[in-house]
Amino acid sequence: MRNVRNFLIFFLVLAIFSMSGLQLQGAEKKAVKRSGLININTSGVDQLSKLPGIGKKKAERIISFRKKYGRFRRTREIMKVKGIGEKTFKKFAKRIRV
Repeated sequence: MRNVRNFLIFFLVLAIFSMSGLQLQGAEKKAVKRSGLININTSGVDQLSKLPGIGKKKAERIISFRKKYGRFRRTREIMKVKGIGEKTFKKFAKRIRV
């Protein structure tokens, strides 16, 4: 009986921590949606191509660059991607994050 009680307590504590984590993730997603910022390290082609000056091809290049060299540490590093220079970067700089 004691083992059953301990198991139930453990399961209850685990469930509480799991649910609080899910709520936090949901809150983070809502904050990003409200802010309108696009994470250049996690966004797919659809999201990246919403940026001014970025079409499907450039979005694919961003993802390929990310896969080859790893995550961007600063937003300005996106200019290392072929076809994205200072002018293009200035068009969407305030709409992205890492």
